[in-house]
Amino acid sequence: MQKDQIQNIQQLNADSFFFLKVRNMFQYFKTQHFSFWLICAYIFFEYSRPQSIFPVIDVLPWTQFFLIGALIGTFLDSSVRWVSSRANILLIIFAIAIFLSSLFAFYPEISRKNYINFFNWFVIYFLIITIVNTRERFYIFQMIFILSSLKIAMGTSIIWAKRGFTFTAWGLQGPPGFFCNSGELTILMLTLFPLAFFLLTYKKNHINTFEKIILISCVCCPLLTILGGSSRGSQVAMAATLIFMFRKKVFKIKYIVLLVVIILAVNKLLPEEQKNRFQNAGSDNTSIQRKLYWKHGREMIAEHPVIGVGYFNFAPYYQKHYSYDLLGSRGTAQLPHNIFIQVGTDAGFMGLIPFSLLLLYALITPIVYNRRYSKNNDDWLVLSMVGAGYGIFGFIIAGQFVTVAYYPFLWIGLSFIVSAKNILQKEYSFLQIHQNSMQSQNGNE
Repeated sequence: MQKDQIQNIQQLNADSFFFLKVRNMFQYFKTQHFSFWLICAYIFFEYSRPQSIFPVIDVLPWTQFFLIGALIGTFLDSSVRWVSSRANILLIIFAIAIFLSSLFAFYPEISRKNYINFFNWFVIYFLIITIVNTRERFYIFQMIFILSSLKIAMGTSIIWAKRGFTFTAWGLQGPPGFFCNSGELTILMLTLFPLAFFLLTYKKNHINTFEKIILISCVCCPLLTILGGSSRGSQVAMAATLIFMFRKKVFKIKYIVLLVVIILAVNKLLPEEQKNRFQNAGSDNTSIQRKLYWKHGREMIAEHPVIGVGYFNFAPYYQKHYSYDLLGSRGTAQLPHNIFIQVGTDAGFMGLIPFSLLLLYALITPIVYNRRYSKNNDDWLVLSMVGAGYGIFGFIIAGQFVTVAYYPFLWIGLSFIVSAKNILQKEYSFLQIHQNSMQSQNGNE
């Protein structure tokens, strides 16, 4: 490698990537260990799903292949170190609870069949927080996540616009995988929106027009997808997230005007059928059935408080003991449509307590670090933590109506927060050591 090329690479840092300086990012990416390449490849294939778009390449289990490679790479990457975090302890306790609940489940064969649904995220979480360990790696990894999610958001927004912003019972569908159904698709949008919004506010005056259009699309397209997705839970979560994000600015004139504009736009775009669904919420068969799931789910937790009825055993247990409360022509029980009922019946309080504490950790940590390290919103890494926290807030609200505890939303968002926290701690620890060293030198002089 020529001397000037080496110097250019050495000068590259996260600030030189903003917002979408692909050439700088790629030059830096090429110099990294293959463990980082593979964890980036994983997030790209999981979210962009090129193997679904181009069936000719769908010849290997790509995501598993990249994860195994990244796992091997962690033992060979000299930059990888164990990351200490309270979240790690809680996650390990939660994993133990899932293991025990599977072992003593009423239907252990069903637990074994679904074990990958959680333990896959257990591995992915630890891979991300250990491999994504610098600002530069974090930014590139986050950009892959944002742009892959934007691809889905733009596609579904265009589909809704092409059908004249009309209502359909199935809402909008994403690519095959975790985001195919409307409920899960719209929760993905809840995680994309705040990340993009805070990046936009951070660099809106220092990026070119094309980059600004991309970021604005990352903010607007998720909102359109949520409106067109026909998921009442995600729409409620979107409203709650917006209120919480702007709670300190709501009484300023420009934000009042913006709020009025948003309300009018939503009222105009939201199909009448969807408005009727909100009016009938609680009295339609879907709502009544979910309330029955929740009621009997609480009974299951009360009767089996330690480790629940078994991991993924809610549906067969409900089918056997509460079949009289399956409405209409519904022949088989579904999952409980609530993340807390899901985890509580899966693993009792042994699983529900660490799970709830993980959610609390994900909400509180960004707030603490924003107050501690960011002055006047001047650190994009802290703002990324805050954006991930708001995404998990939206996930919690929407999760009261869908069964998504073992979907990527929480685990990817949590890994963003822990990874950013680890990077900030290393930076400020180094800065403190440097300052102490300088003070010591000055004292000796």
